[in-house]
Amino acid sequence: MTTFLETLVPGSWALVGTVPTLLFTVVRVVVVYAVLLLLLRLTGRRQLGQLTPFDLLTLLLLANVVQNAMIGPDNSLLGGLIGATLLLAMNRLVSRSAPLRASLEGHPVVLVYRGRLMREELAREGVSEEELAEAVREHGLDDLAAVDMAVLEMDGSISIIAKGAAAFDRLGPVASRRTAG
Repeated sequence: MTTFLETLVPGSWALVGTVPTLLFTVVRVVVVYAVLLLLLRLTGRRQLGQLTPFDLLTLLLLANVVQNAMIGPDNSLLGGLIGATLLLAMNRLVSRSAPLRASLEGHPVVLVYRGRLMREELAREGVSEEELAEAVREHGLDDLAAVDMAVLEMDGSISIIAKGAAAFDRLGPVASRRTAG
């Protein structure tokens, strides 16, 4: 039996998709998003803070691998639009929910305190001493002894406070994509 839409536009179901296939797409997108969110959190925030070419390649390949897992056999225009809309909606939900965001992002971690290296924290966060030394040099210091505090921020960057820095230098507001709009 030919539907009205099919008579107007032959092959239109390829554009729209079937209801069960579209519902299955919704379930798949939600599951893949949740699993990837968890896996990215488990890899550590330092991985997400600064992308190397290898990280970018991994991210691109990961997107390609999970694309089929999310959309499945549904190659319809509507299925793609539903998947994209659902991903953006879930991203907005996660970024706007303070408790959910806090559980995924964690909290800032002190890596150096009064010139003393906090090795347990470095190991737990997956930050090498070489990465920390690089961050110290990027802030114009040449030795850990000159560091009052080094903090691994929630976005994966490392903030360095030099010994003798004025207290108000530490307390300024920090703009980020998380707190914007």
